[in-house]
Amino acid sequence: MALGELRQDPARAALLGLRLLPGRVRRGVGPLEGRLAMRARTAGPVATPSGARVPAPGGRPFRPVPGRVLHLVTNGLPFRHAGYTVRTQKLAEAQLAAGLDPHVVTRIGFPVTAGVLDARPTQHVGGVPQHRLLPPRLPYGQAAALARNAELAARLVERLRPAVLHAATDHGNGRVALALRETFGLPVVYEVRGFLEETWLTQAPDRGRDDETYRARRALETFCMREADLVLTLGEAMRAEIVGRGVPEERVLIVPNAVDDTFLAPLPDGAAVRARLGIAPDEYVVGTVGSLTPHEGIGTLLHAGEELRRRGVPLRLLIVGDGPERPALERLAARLGLDDGTALFTGRVPHEQVRDFCAVLDVFAVPRTDERVCRLVTPLKPVEAMACGIPVAASDVAALRELVEPEVNGRLIPCKSAKSWADELEMLIYSQKQRNEWGAAARAMVARDRTWKRVAATTREAYRALGCLEAG
Repeated sequence: MALGELRQDPARAALLGLRLLPGRVRRGVGPLEGRLAMRARTAGPVATPSGARVPAPGGRPFRPVPGRVLHLVTNGLPFRHAGYTVRTQKLAEAQLAAGLDPHVVTRIGFPVTAGVLDARPTQHVGGVPQHRLLPPRLPYGQAAALARNAELAARLVERLRPAVLHAATDHGNGRVALALRETFGLPVVYEVRGFLEETWLTQAPDRGRDDETYRARRALETFCMREADLVLTLGEAMRAEIVGRGVPEERVLIVPNAVDDTFLAPLPDGAAVRARLGIAPDEYVVGTVGSLTPHEGIGTLLHAGEELRRRGVPLRLLIVGDGPERPALERLAARLGLDDGTALFTGRVPHEQVRDFCAVLDVFAVPRTDERVCRLVTPLKPVEAMACGIPVAASDVAALRELVEPEVNGRLIPCKSAKSWADELEMLIYSQKQRNEWGAAARAMVARDRTWKRVAATTREAYRALGCLEAG
């Protein structure tokens, strides 16, 4: 193989280097050689986006601790509460219960860069160590920051001696993990939790897919997917997208959004929360929980609420969460005459209180738009609602079809059609028997397929295939 080809194919280059080692030494790196051989067979040369590779930091070789996992993430609990941080924490806790040894390291500067002046290098959250990378000053520019991120993470890797690097989107975490692999030879798992370039596009309506920023972000994400030893993602639509970007099917594994056993327990009595919110016992409540962003489509729900109120339906809309769209949504509610208490905006609530608010709901609504990100990414919050036994009314897009089976555990409704939403919700809220049956079916589906215990078992087997656990 020519030198130029080797530069374009790091897996084959590393494999060739291992095969030039003396036999006695080579036997000691058998698992690594096997992983590289698999990558060399399946990956092929990758066109590297300009500036994608983070320089490999310095580091000393070590013997990894079998079963020890280092999760590289952007942010984490307890300083940032969102679906992303909840997933990190619940997955790590479930891995700990499954006999693995998970650690979490957040992006350089967090949580200080988020306005939290906490300089502790390590704290335990739910029994899982969370490590912070807090230099005296943060380098200017993304390239310099990620290079410094990799240097600081390398010191942590030398101290912890993990057997696998498990990075979650975005590409910054993936690129740091790949730099660490270059130094230490550890396998990299890249967990695609979303397509953030698509999310960005929904927040920049004047931009298109030919925009330079969009194309650069997409290229960097694709680079991480193709370079990783294994890619994990949330659902079938996401898996198809990743495979479509050139990642072999056998290197993409689904690890869906899930719940722990507390969400499967009977709901608490919702009377206290209803009373606090001023909701009468005979009023129906349709609501949602999540970040208030444009692609969530909450405006459609508000318009449907106006129509239902015009029809005389005793309805309240409960909007739990916060985000950049909240002021606009509150203004829309006022224009529609729903600011009389019909539409209730609670703001963000702690994750441990989500079930208290779910106990108030008759129907959980997911009125997402038809943006590409909505067609691809399956959200966490409706899974939690289904675990609570609440039927889900959701927009009819591919990612939500993976959750909602029409007339079995919920209903699918055309996107952005306020009249369709009003019609379908009216039928559903006046049929308690149907709501009860669909809610029970929703809980059963989640208990069968979508628990963190099950997801942790899947990741454990994936790590085993990569040679990261004790033999036997």
